[in-house]
Amino acid sequence: MRILTRYILREVTSHALLGGALFTFVIFTRDLGKILEFVVRDSASYSDVARIIAYTLPPALTVTIPMAVLVGILLGLSRLAADSEITAMRAAGMGAIDFVRIVSLVSAVALVLGLFNSLYLAPRAATGLIALGESLKSSQASFEVQPQVFYEEFKNRVLYIQDVTPAAGAAVWRHVFLADLTEPANPHITTAEQAIVVNGTRNTPDAQTIRLHLLNGGQHDTSATDPNQYNISTFTSTDIPIETEAPEDTHLGRLNTNIEALSLPELWHRANIQAATNGRAPSIYRIEFNKRFSYPFACLVLMLVGVPLGIASKRGGKSTGFVLTIVLVFIYYFLSSVGVAFAQSGKLSPFLGVWGANLLFAAAGAILLYQMSRGGIALGIFSSIGVQLNKLITRLTSGNQSAGSRSNYDIATLLRRFRSISRIQFPLLLDDYVMREYTTNFSIVLFSFSTLFLIFTFFELIGPIFKNRTPLITVGEYLINLIPYILYNVTPLCALVAVLVTFGAFNRSSELTAMKSTGISLYRIITPVLFTTILISAGLFIFDEFYLPNANRRQEALLSVIKNKPAQTFSRPDRQWISGQTNNAGEPARIFYYQYFNAGKDSFDNLTVFEFDPATFTLQRRIFASSASWDPHVNNWVFDNGWQRTFSGDAIASYQPFTVATFPEIREQPSYFKKEYVPSQEMNYNELSDYITDLRQSGFDTKRLVVQLYKKIAYPLITLVMAILAIPFALSMGKKGSLTGIATAIGLAIAYYVVALVFESLGNVNTLPAVLAAWTPDLLFGITGAYLLLRTPT
Repeated sequence: MRILTRYILREVTSHALLGGALFTFVIFTRDLGKILEFVVRDSASYSDVARIIAYTLPPALTVTIPMAVLVGILLGLSRLAADSEITAMRAAGMGAIDFVRIVSLVSAVALVLGLFNSLYLAPRAATGLIALGESLKSSQASFEVQPQVFYEEFKNRVLYIQDVTPAAGAAVWRHVFLADLTEPANPHITTAEQAIVVNGTRNTPDAQTIRLHLLNGGQHDTSATDPNQYNISTFTSTDIPIETEAPEDTHLGRLNTNIEALSLPELWHRANIQAATNGRAPSIYRIEFNKRFSYPFACLVLMLVGVPLGIASKRGGKSTGFVLTIVLVFIYYFLSSVGVAFAQSGKLSPFLGVWGANLLFAAAGAILLYQMSRGGIALGIFSSIGVQLNKLITRLTSGNQSAGSRSNYDIATLLRRFRSISRIQFPLLLDDYVMREYTTNFSIVLFSFSTLFLIFTFFELIGPIFKNRTPLITVGEYLINLIPYILYNVTPLCALVAVLVTFGAFNRSSELTAMKSTGISLYRIITPVLFTTILISAGLFIFDEFYLPNANRRQEALLSVIKNKPAQTFSRPDRQWISGQTNNAGEPARIFYYQYFNAGKDSFDNLTVFEFDPATFTLQRRIFASSASWDPHVNNWVFDNGWQRTFSGDAIASYQPFTVATFPEIREQPSYFKKEYVPSQEMNYNELSDYITDLRQSGFDTKRLVVQLYKKIAYPLITLVMAILAIPFALSMGKKGSLTGIATAIGLAIAYYVVALVFESLGNVNTLPAVLAAWTPDLLFGITGAYLLLRTPT
């Protein structure tokens, strides 16, 4: 019995660890890009980055530990049942309760780990992440400021610089424009040839402040009541402190601490206070208190459901276990999310809302265990549902077998005609077989990953759906329009897994040996797979060019409806800043500031135009008008009720008030000011290229967009690179089984994702040219895959 116990535990534990790693990776990747950007910017030490990673993992583990238990039980027991090992064990005298007793050891360990994580690690991680975020804000501010971009995140200030040089603990800015908007109608303007930026010291009163040491500049002030009054002062050097956030937010007191960061005793204390605490009803704290226990105890209730279903799924094997895992994970977290949403709205008590899913699954598990020990139809029904779902997925992905057999003659005829016309020996019948196996596995994996992605997305939207009472038809339409985005992003990973599964199966069944024994080279065997993957890569690029941007626009609009948010726009629409076009060498650089722009009537309110010497960035001329409108007859802007001043050093060279005036040298058209934020994924290659050119002239940051432009070509090709890299790994696994293949796929996917994000972050902060940031991961993994493939015995 001890041998069987260890054998079952090893089977369940291996699948549980693999599933937990996969689910944790999926959740963790949402924050990985920002973490890696800290590294490439050198704005956080490696110890800080390690702390960020450590603080981010516990909230993810709260959700993934119960999921890992369910995956381990269902996949492990399904594999044993498919190989009739469960039947042999039961014939040796093991009963249903024996399986529950053995598997409960894994669930008990997971329960202890879950309670330790939920009650101890997660609150401390949330507290540490808040404190670390506060300490990093000032250091991040100096690194986030990009050249030729209007930065509006400082308190009551807008900053514009033309060049940035990062340095350890400081940064050097050249040609600085700083506007103090304490009085938006009359901004206080400071210009400087150079600024040395020093971050505030951590854990000191000035931790949330950066200090600008300005060199060779001037300051300009106007009067709100008297336009004739204008003050200019120049300086050789001066210091200006800038707060990175409002003073009242410089630290978090105990009442302002995020609810996830509260300790268990404090959470219990606030949950039992009758009056609202910090604007929050006591029920919110009771919900959080119950959630810290309900998720760990889900390990037990999911075990009660998973054991009978895993044992009863011998007809479908692992595939049925995988399908049941997806279904049960969706049902459990759907019920849990709905219960929490009802508890937050007051329709259910906090206890019933949070624990409802556990109670329902515990009851279902008890019934299934009784059916397994005494016999009954309930367990058979659930098992049949899993088998039928598995068959349905296989039928949808691989097509109807009878229809395929009827079309074999036609396919063979088409292949012969193609070979005779092109006079090449491709594709042969063996190529057709390899391509069919690869395409079938690719389709199944693509369907499975897409389904998991949709499930996680739906979980995240449960709260807004109930809070905003979003119609289900809107949610369904959003998920349908999200599918193209999912397919585009998971296709490279699916190609990687499909290659590993396909050639792993050929190895286990000795088909690969049989192919080689006929004299066929390994390179000839993999040709149909590479040919198919090239078609998939080309299809991804075409898909992104002609269909995906429109689908992304629709799903973003529907997501705004679900979350009850307006369409995304630039920050602070009442105070807009934009730099002018510079077409000729020696032409002054211009900055436009306006408090309102009527895009329908092409008119400004309170427009100010600043003109600077392009070499020294000293202010040469300033134009103000209470209103300005576009006149198509003169093809120019008409300025009303304003003035213009020209400057010579610290003196006013001229002052000219006007009632109506035009300035022919200002050639920006109305369309130039009608900028709309459009994410890169909502444009094809040509649209994004034109958009970058337009934004670059207007003083907006385009580094990230340029990286995304090159990635529109580089990303589809990574599908081919993943296939090339997977082939030698698949051949080196021998007959180790699909579990090893999936684990290898996860490892390779994590390695690629980390490398791709690192280089993308390097491109985003201009440490690497955008073309290298986009293409280096393809080149690195492509060269590695080609090298390993060439070393593989043929």
